[in-house]
Amino acid sequence: MKKLSQITETFSESVIREMTRICDEAGGYNLSQGFPDFESPKAIQEAAIRAIQAGFNQYPVTFGEPELREAISRKVRDYNHIECNPKTDITVTCGATEAMIATLKALINPGDEIIIFEPFYENYGPDSILSGATPRYVTLYGPDWHYLAAELAAAFNEKTKAIIINTPNNPTGKVFSKEELAEIAALCIKWDTYAVADEIYEHILYDGARHVSIASLPGMAERTITINSISKTYSVTGWRVGWAIAAPEITKRIRKVHDFFTVGAPTPLQHAAAEAMTYGPEYYEGLKSHYGEARDFVLGALRQAGFKCELPQGAYYVLTDASDIMARLGITDDTAFSRKLIELTGVATVPGSSFYANKAKGSRQVRFCFCKKWETLKHVAQVLTKLPE
Repeated sequence: MKKLSQITETFSESVIREMTRICDEAGGYNLSQGFPDFESPKAIQEAAIRAIQAGFNQYPVTFGEPELREAISRKVRDYNHIECNPKTDITVTCGATEAMIATLKALINPGDEIIIFEPFYENYGPDSILSGATPRYVTLYGPDWHYLAAELAAAFNEKTKAIIINTPNNPTGKVFSKEELAEIAALCIKWDTYAVADEIYEHILYDGARHVSIASLPGMAERTITINSISKTYSVTGWRVGWAIAAPEITKRIRKVHDFFTVGAPTPLQHAAAEAMTYGPEYYEGLKSHYGEARDFVLGALRQAGFKCELPQGAYYVLTDASDIMARLGITDDTAFSRKLIELTGVATVPGSSFYANKAKGSRQVRFCFCKKWETLKHVAQVLTKLPE
């Protein structure tokens, strides 16, 4: 037999999705993968049903139904302060996941480098490899997850094609400030580098944190690709409707890649998404209020159980230091601890090493998500008391 693709030997399967499978087999509480276990909003479900009944069941316009692209354009103008032409600047994709890899395939040439903040969402590493780029990592330092300006500046060079910015950040909950984004923007302009902004958690913010889109900053509109999705904001992670916003010359290339990757995102769900984007501010305030209460409850339970953790500013994850509990159990690595945690309590989490290129950096960390119904969270708080003191 001829040898299979060598590039696929350079990265592993998703640890997050693997932990979900392990959790399902154990019948446990899934605080590993970031999807809600509660019902999606009735209004968006009903919009999808109406779209199906109205006959929107065949191939869509490849790069997105016009109604959705127009809705996206209006929403990002009002919320993100990004001006974009729905005809030339938006590509609707199968989730933000496809938007990211399609964007990188549209940008990258052999020898290019990509800057990634670490810890990072686990897809970014394989995406870099699949696109042909060499990743360069810049550390976010806890507990407030700041970067060092000197280290960031040193990561840029003539080979730097892009920097990925995930704000609010998964897994840390960091929300990049306007000042930090301005510093990044200045380096992008200096080195003629693109910014790839993953803003999927843009509406999940706490304690007065404010979301700023780097594309809205001076000099960045033409060199930023803004990626988003309906998955997190509208609690429909299985619908797979996302998008990439970019200048026309970049969008042309993203659309080419997208066309041959997936042809198009689900047609009726695009129409439902367009309707969801007309929701008023009370919807988004309710979202923040719910997740804010869930965050405070879960962090209280985790701290009581012996995890060390700080309040995230955004998204719905908390990256914890499990060193003390691991020591009590005689466990020395995060993966073994995550499996033991399911065995002892039924609670599934994500080993911290999956968020680092240097796995040792995350070997005492685990990530919990709290986008779950109150019944689940209360059960988790109760079973965590089973951990040894």
